[in-house]
Amino acid sequence: MKPLQADTLRRLGFTTDESVQLRRISMMLHRWYELECGIDNGCIERDEETQKPYWLNSHNMRRSPIADRERGAEKRLTKIMAAHPALKPYLQTDPRGAALYILRPGDVPEGQDEAAYYTRGVCVY
Repeated sequence: MKPLQADTLRRLGFTTDESVQLRRISMMLHRWYELECGIDNGCIERDEETQKPYWLNSHNMRRSPIADRERGAEKRLTKIMAAHPALKPYLQTDPRGAALYILRPGDVPEGQDEAAYYTRGVCVY
């Protein structure tokens, strides 16, 4: 039987509460990345000058300000990861898979790009 994700995260040193938070962060970011790519009625885009997010309605091309849930999730992730300095988060912005991976020491070979090796880490789905 495969270990549960929470068990795997606990073995890495995360508390049960942190494991739940990491899963929520991953799910929220996954949905954000989907909306950035666009759905039938629009997409999220950022203002190039202010970096504020907007919902672009594809039916009438109107932009409406929205809450920046991506930055909030990233702040929560940074706070959790600060207690685990040996581990590093990797955010995969392609919405066809999980959004968050936890990289352990040795998951990425020395001098290599983590984007090419992130799947060696622990997937938080």
